[in-house]
Amino acid sequence: MGDSTNFLYPFLEAPSVSTAEDATPLLTDLAASARAKAEESAALQMASLLKMSDQIEAAGAQMAERFVSGGRMYTFGNGGSSTDASTLATLFARPAHGRPLPGWCLAGDQAVVTALGNDVGFELVFSRQIIAHSRSNDIAVALSTSGNSDDLMRGLAEAKKRGLMTIGFAGYDGGQMATSKDVDFCFVVDSQSIHRIQESQALIGYRLWSVTQEATARLREQNRSARAETQQ
Repeated sequence: MGDSTNFLYPFLEAPSVSTAEDATPLLTDLAASARAKAEESAALQMASLLKMSDQIEAAGAQMAERFVSGGRMYTFGNGGSSTDASTLATLFARPAHGRPLPGWCLAGDQAVVTALGNDVGFELVFSRQIIAHSRSNDIAVALSTSGNSDDLMRGLAEAKKRGLMTIGFAGYDGGQMATSKDVDFCFVVDSQSIHRIQESQALIGYRLWSVTQEATARLREQNRSARAETQQ
């Protein structure tokens, strides 16, 4: 293991050990490192939820209005964020409890993504799908760590132009997502670590789903009560 990894786990550069007794310091250091990372992640998640509480509530309320009116949610991202986008779409569409809400991940179909990347350019793989599938009462959610990916920004811009509600997940300082007029809500995790950013984004996504579920249930009940009153 070379110098490139020494800054991450310096204790692994120690001479190799041959017995369980000799390995004790190494195992102790590994356990301490794991605990430190877990504590750092938990603290960032809680701080992020606290900072974004009002924003999540507002976004969830607006998402509920669109779902109740027949809207759908489209998620997208690159690399690890594409799997996070798929997880978020699945959480809404096939929740362990609560009402299923229509959600699709635009990064999930390899044939479509690679065909668009080959035929029109990778920067258009999400915007072209927004054009093909979306309606004005839908929701577009882009997940990123940098907030600067061109294909995501183009997808959000196309969604905004078509009347969709637009949401961005980003890290660091939020990048272009944090300042773009095409993003209605941007959840920026204040961290320089990709791992910590994505861990916090997962919890923010879960909280957004939970708020949306609650708001959707309230709206549906209000609509039922209103219909009942008009029939009396």
